Amino acid sequence: MSVATRKTNTGKKDSSSTKRRRRANSHAHSHLPRFFTRYPRWAYVVGAVAIVILYIWAFYYFFVGPTGFRWRALYGDANYPEGYEIHGIDISHYQGTIDWDELKGAQIDGCPLRFIFIKSTEGSSRIDENFNDNFYQAREYGFVRGAYHFWSNKSTAREQAYYFLKQVHLEEGDLPPVLDIEHAPKNVDIEDFQRDVLAWLHIVEDRYHVKPILYTYYTFKQKYLSAPVFDDYPYWIAHYYVPKVAYKGAWKFWQHTDAGRLPGIKGYVDFNIYNGSFYDLKRLTIGSEEEVQ
Repeated sequence: MSVATRKTNTGKKDSSSTKRRRRANSHAHSHLPRFFTRYPRWAYVVGAVAIVILYIWAFYYFFVGPTGFRWRALYGDANYPEGYEIHGIDISHYQGTIDWDELKGAQIDGCPLRFIFIKSTEGSSRIDENFNDNFYQAREYGFVRGAYHFWSNKSTAREQAYYFLKQVHLEEGDLPPVLDIEHAPKNVDIEDFQRDVLAWLHIVEDRYHVKPILYTYYTFKQKYLSAPVFDDYPYWIAHYYVPKVAYKGAWKFWQHTDAGRLPGIKGYVDFNIYNGSFYDLKRLTIGSEEEVQ
């Protein structure tokens, strides 16, 4: 066989082999939807990665981001900090209708429930739908009660302070008013933001002649409320799933979990401890300049 003939036969064999591979690939692709054969493989890898990133972002935005520090515990019972005996909770309309007869005898880690913080207002126009009933019942059933205002960046500090004072009427024996602040406004200097927060605190302090309690989470205070002036206010720290408070400054209350369970309340409720004795807690209340019985 001549060289020319061999080259021709080899070319025919190569051409036949290539055609068979093409037919095989075409047969394999015929079992896939046309969409999956339209783009190269790397495009699907990029798409899959983008979907995972989108899922993570959505989960953070809707479940973690709204409060910046909360992560609803779905892993069993709440942990209890060691060395504290004065326990309490904070409630709002999210707890629904409370059975106060059952809640009266509730215990946390073997200790009686002593105090209850109740959400009252938010911004300059919203009052918690269950506030008035919860606020009344808490005192009727013998708990040391308090009321908290949830800060909004959509209203001025003065508007929010006066709205809180209009809706909430604390009495002797109640805990000082609470400012719950968890979000800072965008495009506002920290110094300006701090002045707004102080405006709320000063207005409310002038009414009740006690320093309001400042509630926020650990990293927020470090970033936005670390100025020494804020150390003059009782601090209620929110810090979950840790065995002890990492904050090095003074604090009065610690919200240590959002996964508490108690009789009389359906679903989860926040658990808190007070950093001191029951006598100290009573001394913190409005009108406590008189001797505590």
